[in-house]
Amino acid sequence: MAKPVWKGTLTFGLVSLPVALYPATESHTVRFHQLQRGTTDRVRQRRVNERTGEEVPFDDIVKGYELAEGQYVVVEPAELEEISPGRSRTIEISGFADLAEIDPVFFDKTYYLGPADPTAAKVYQLLVEALVHSHRAGIAVFSMRGREYLTAVDSADGLLELHTMHWADELRDPQQEVPDLPARRKDFNRTELATAEQLIGMLAVDWHPDDYHDSYEERVRALVEAKADGREITLSAGAEPEATEATELMDVLRRSLDEARAKGGGTGRRGGGGGGGRGRAASERAAAPKRAAKPGRAGAQEAAEAVEDLASLSKTELYRRAAALGVPHRSTMTRDQLQYALKAAARPRRNLGRAS
Repeated sequence: MAKPVWKGTLTFGLVSLPVALYPATESHTVRFHQLQRGTTDRVRQRRVNERTGEEVPFDDIVKGYELAEGQYVVVEPAELEEISPGRSRTIEISGFADLAEIDPVFFDKTYYLGPADPTAAKVYQLLVEALVHSHRAGIAVFSMRGREYLTAVDSADGLLELHTMHWADELRDPQQEVPDLPARRKDFNRTELATAEQLIGMLAVDWHPDDYHDSYEERVRALVEAKADGREITLSAGAEPEATEATELMDVLRRSLDEARAKGGGTGRRGGGGGGGRGRAASERAAAPKRAAKPGRAGAQEAAEAVEDLASLSKTELYRRAAALGVPHRSTMTRDQLQYALKAAARPRRNLGRAS
């Protein structure tokens, strides 16, 4: 069981709720030590004065902001400590926003937000349900580990989740960052566009996260185990695919469709092999009867009725409903974002800004 990384109080209006913050993810990256080749001697990194070559004690190290080459403004650690935000004791929700209006690029990391006091269970459950029914998330700024975070407090699967977010000025302009970015076209050949959409439909898969694995990490572990047993492993990278020329696009699309049909595409197949127990459970839940989307006012009414039980649905089922409603960018969305996008689709149309 993970230990909380932060404890404090979450407030909205005059309501206060003692909460604890827990990490929602963990890394399984294989970690190595640095050794000198031919020995088992560890290689250590030391802080060395680049002019004298002598090691510098930690207490003698200050920070410098370079104004020009060789010209620095020196800042003492104590000076930074004085102006650091310190540790907030409260997550004060300043307002509630619709997550469907927030571009996914803003989201950074997710934490579980649990009750820190058993006596606060009713208040905790009330906020969980209120967020579900209001289709909104609480926006708050709070400090932890010497940093200030913009956050969104959301409700999913009967618990609160806190998502740290990037500040607006941290986002890069894709028009400046992506070279040779083509302008969006509207004059595509109808046959090409229809064939591409058909291919996407043929390659549609049910989302089972347990079907996907970090194959590089698995190869690294296999390499370590083989070398520990005195065996050698031969790895082949394979050839890189060549870029498709515009003149042969239609032919390539048609051959791709033929290949997808030969593999049984478009039958709700799984995305990969070796799914675990949770993947199977999600598949069983996805097989349960569901409402089909209908066009016009009837479809909107049915979608509105469907949002009530979204919190209990698997991501697979959420994705299917999003596909039925034509929710854009659904393939890039997290479970929470799918849930909020479905809620937004069920409400009367309005301007959603940069909805994703």
